[in-house]
Amino acid sequence: MASKGRSMRLRPKLSQCIVVALVFMSIALIYVWFHIKITRLNYEIASEMSVRDGLMEENRRLKVERESLQTASRIEKIARTKLGMYYPGKDQVVFVR
Repeated sequence: MASKGRSMRLRPKLSQCIVVALVFMSIALIYVWFHIKITRLNYEIASEMSVRDGLMEENRRLKVERESLQTASRIEKIARTKLGMYYPGKDQVVFVR
């Protein structure tokens, strides 16, 4: 009878220890999962920032190229050589009122 009473007292303590251990393990797993998720997001952010930096550099380069292509002297040269355009003579100008 004494061993049976002792056994009954140990079961609640053992089950309480198991529940506490499961709670701590659950908390630890959730912490690790969040940490992994945050690390993965940080890598994605770094990757996207690298892509953004590359696109910003390409944008800057294209703006410089656009400005060089829009110079008046270049446009005039293309108009004269490729399009056959020229300045009108005095008799070709008509003023509209």
